Amino acid sequence: MDMATQRVMVIFAHPDDPEFMVGGTMAKWAREGAHICYVFITDGSAGSNDPTMRKADLIAMRQREQRGACDTAGVKDIVFMGYTDGELQPTLQLRRDLTRLIRRFKPTIVVCGDPTSWFYGNGYINHPDHRAAAIAALEAVFPSSETLPIFRELLDENLPPHKVHQVWINGHPKPDTWVDISADLETKIEALRHHVSQVTVGDGDFIRKWAAEEGATANMAYAEHYKVMKLVNEEQA
Repeated sequence: MDMATQRVMVIFAHPDDPEFMVGGTMAKWAREGAHICYVFITDGSAGSNDPTMRKADLIAMRQREQRGACDTAGVKDIVFMGYTDGELQPTLQLRRDLTRLIRRFKPTIVVCGDPTSWFYGNGYINHPDHRAAAIAALEAVFPSSETLPIFRELLDENLPPHKVHQVWINGHPKPDTWVDISADLETKIEALRHHVSQVTVGDGDFIRKWAAEEGATANMAYAEHYKVMKLVNEEQA
């Protein structure tokens, strides 16, 4: 793909999710000219067990961290939807709100997580917000964003249907597409360093290890992998 012609919407639950999951790919695509918008469904307010941390302060801190990470990675647009962290459900209202954003931004590509993944290895249970965000994102892409009779009230907002061309699903147990992030891995690590309230990056070796493990399957030094749904044929695009 010519990334300079692509509009990419990345939908995740929390600030810092894209940096962990797809940060190398997004840095690469931004460098190649894609217009990228990050959408964060929750406010990140459950990201601390410090009893002295005020909710409003944590929300503001995480937004500042995310803006810094986006500046590092070359991401142009950010949307904070403000749903409550830790309590996310794939409701009809959330699907409507995401459909509105998709119709407004008109992405050719939507990037999200995998709603079916519960476990990563033996040490991490996938956060329920991650799964809820992925369900809502996929249902907003199809059928809602492209179907005129769904959410007719959006027509009153001058938001007609929009068809997304591709969906890139990160974390799927059977990926079919690998992105070589060797040239952008250090940018991914530097973007993640902004999230000081959530992670201690140190020398970044754990990120390099993850990227090396994902790349090994495709004979790449460092990679991120996806299941890609092609909703528009190349001849139609």
